[in-house]
Amino acid sequence: MTSVSTWFWADSKLNHENVLADYPGRPAAGKGTNWLIVGSDSRQGLSDSEQDDLHTGHDTEGKRSDSMMILHVGDSGNTLMSIPRDSWVPIPEHQGGNGKPVKGTTAKINSAFGAGGGRLLVQTVELNTGIRIDHYAEIGFAGFVGIVDSIGGVEMKIDQPVKDKDSGLDLQAGDQTLTGKQALAFVRQRHQMADQDLGRMRNQQKFLGALAHQAASPGNLLNPFTFYPLVDSALGTLIVDDDCGLTDLGSMFLAMKDVNGGSGKSMTVPIGNPDFRTKTGESAVQWDANKSKQVFDAFKNDTAVPEFK
Repeated sequence: MTSVSTWFWADSKLNHENVLADYPGRPAAGKGTNWLIVGSDSRQGLSDSEQDDLHTGHDTEGKRSDSMMILHVGDSGNTLMSIPRDSWVPIPEHQGGNGKPVKGTTAKINSAFGAGGGRLLVQTVELNTGIRIDHYAEIGFAGFVGIVDSIGGVEMKIDQPVKDKDSGLDLQAGDQTLTGKQALAFVRQRHQMADQDLGRMRNQQKFLGALAHQAASPGNLLNPFTFYPLVDSALGTLIVDDDCGLTDLGSMFLAMKDVNGGSGKSMTVPIGNPDFRTKTGESAVQWDANKSKQVFDAFKNDTAVPEFK
């Protein structure tokens, strides 16, 4: 499995995109390594029947971010921070689909991904946090399901029974192994939680930690019957930045494994108002400016991330 030919085969599966392009005012490189990890609602690779089975719907016009997180890897510990997709932030000027410039505006951060893909999302995250993104990883629905199924499901402890009509999720409380279909529904469902998207992000962090722990285990990496399907299903649908290689992805998984193991921490961008009302009356999420800056500075300087009550 560790042969040179196998390594180059696996590395060749990666889909590279130039999402980390420089621009005027880009934050300087900080200490440690910062990943922007994006789960998109792309249906690429799914047939109509599979979309029905997975309850994803058939809206295939473009793609939106279903989740986004910054993973900081550094000497002061690894931190996985979720960014609410409804965060109300400035979106910088960018080039539209017709090649003409689009003026900057203030909108939900998810709209940056829809309007300009990974590149505009990276720029938006950098300009609003001051954190320079060193690596980028994006995966759609098909790849997510494929990863989970290729390792035989992911073992998780479900705190309470969940039955969600929209996502198709039907789980009992207790320890169980989630299939790819169940896992996708688990990280997408939100209607049973009082805080909706914020509760969903906690589920996403919990699941990704469990997935990283299991996928990076010797039992999966050293077993060719698991390793090859894992690489084929995961890397074949993964989009990464131009400089990202297999070694970088391995480091990312190990860092997420550490977060799940208790040597790191998971959190959400400090929220000032979870139901901020825009001028048009739309509900959005507003960050706590003071607390957020403290967290962002810790990421940039690789110092201990503050904890708030």
